[in-house]
Amino acid sequence: MKAMKIEDVRKLAAEEIRTKIADAREEMMKLRFQQVTGQLTDTSRVKFLRRDIARMVTVLREVESAAVEGAK
Repeated sequence: MKAMKIEDVRKLAAEEIRTKIADAREEMMKLRFQQVTGQLTDTSRVKFLRRDIARMVTVLREVESAAVEGAK
């Protein structure tokens, strides 16, 4: 799976981003269990997933802060 691009994340609604973050964190947990038990073959997937989560959280914070600024 390819890494998500920031433009793709910015096109999503805030609720969709939250859902994708939750799904990615769940997948990260599964990958960590596989890594600990020695079943994980593609260890680079952990790195890409961690960065995807960071991208999504950053965009979500941007959206939320823009909403707060717009409300003032």
